[in-house]
Amino acid sequence: MRPTSFSPAAGSPVLVLLETDTDGAPAPRLADPAVPHLSVTDQGVTRGDGIFETALAVADGLGTLRMRKLGAHLGRLAASAAALELAAPEAAAWEAAVALGLRAFTEANDVAPGDRLAVRLTVTRGPDAAPGAVPTPTAWALLSPAPVVEDEERRRGLRVLLLDRGIDSQAPERSPWLLTGAKTLSYAVNMAALRYARAHGADDVVFTSADGYLLEGPTSTVLIVRTGEDGVRRLLTPLRQKGILAGTSQAVIFAAAHADGWELGYGPLVPADLKGAEGVWLVSSVRGVLPVRAVDGVEIPVDHELTGMLQAHLDADGDPGRHVSGDPVPTAG
Repeated sequence: MRPTSFSPAAGSPVLVLLETDTDGAPAPRLADPAVPHLSVTDQGVTRGDGIFETALAVADGLGTLRMRKLGAHLGRLAASAAALELAAPEAAAWEAAVALGLRAFTEANDVAPGDRLAVRLTVTRGPDAAPGAVPTPTAWALLSPAPVVEDEERRRGLRVLLLDRGIDSQAPERSPWLLTGAKTLSYAVNMAALRYARAHGADDVVFTSADGYLLEGPTSTVLIVRTGEDGVRRLLTPLRQKGILAGTSQAVIFAAAHADGWELGYGPLVPADLKGAEGVWLVSSVRGVLPVRAVDGVEIPVDHELTGMLQAHLDADGDPGRHVSGDPVPTAG
């Protein structure tokens, strides 16, 4: 019989299962993260058939943990679920699960201002079902202390390799079953790319399409600042329609930069656009804004002032507005 309650230990991750209550609605329940909860036939494990999001919670000056851009993450999770035709819990159920997890972590730990938690939301298609039956999805939230990016790493910057993802930029429209715009559990290729980069003296990767367009990092979105031939300085990101995941961090940064009067650009971008760039960054929810200092072994400028500006925009956690869709938004004139 399953326990009705569980109290996390200090320093331990907090697991919240979303289980079906007597009314058939998802209900959050604390559970022990140190014991098994998945069926060995769960299709998230056997086929990578599922989706996830990783968000960030940061403790404010009073030590209260607050989520960053949870709405944007839940919106993207819903879009991924729709792409996979997966019956994921609604936003309200996830919000209740996250709130329960934050309370449990706070009660078990002495939370100090600036403490950070990685909040991973996962839903799988669930265990195999009988022929003709609809599987019951498995869903949970896991909250655990987030690694801190040291100032030295942010100052030094990343060495990246450009790696061919192996599909052309028209494939997402031609072959939607490739799920290029969904955040799925099938991350083996992304992890293999990172291992390849590290084995060849680099820290990270920027994928390119088979026909030569810049895409994204395995776990990040690409940002570029460069001055065009028209003399206008722009903040740029690859075009989502080329088959990349809409970046929640990029959206928050773009919204803040737009409000500050920056001209924005949404690709399409090619490797040649990295030449002459005033800065290139990989951005993500947990690691934040990390500058790139070399591409395929060629050094590029690292602008610490711009890095600080972009990180400040992300930390401000403003409303991403229309930018969260990944579609171009009119820029300041």
